Amino acid sequence: MNTLTDIFMGLLEQVCGSRGVGREEIILALFGLGMILLAGYVVSLIGIWKVFTKAGQPGWAVLIPFYNIIVLLRIAGLPWYWVFTPLVAIIPILGWIAYLVWVVWVHHRISTRFGKGIGFTIGLTLLAPIFWLILGFGDSKYVDE
Repeated sequence: MNTLTDIFMGLLEQVCGSRGVGREEIILALFGLGMILLAGYVVSLIGIWKVFTKAGQPGWAVLIPFYNIIVLLRIAGLPWYWVFTPLVAIIPILGWIAYLVWVVWVHHRISTRFGKGIGFTIGLTLLAPIFWLILGFGDSKYVDE
């Protein structure tokens, strides 16, 4: 019976054998990609923490799964039960599109609450770590409707 490690190493063997690339290079590249993603995640956490505190919410809430989405929705001015909306992503293709529309919409609501426009919404959606930092550490003020 194959273990997950055996399957992974077999896949590496297939990729390495056909292109002449060593296993070590592929593992190193995957490790580097993982570190970049981890750094982006940490930067996003810092930015969202500051956004939460600017909006009068507890910053530590960013660390609690599901509760952080409830607080994010509260900042966006949406009811808490919208936390279940991402479950629509279970539906293939149309659900994924609906989920992306929902993310952009929530980002736009947050952007407008801080006095930003559609350009900031696009930035917050496509370059989230950078724009969360701008929103958190910038001079924009939270306006509760």
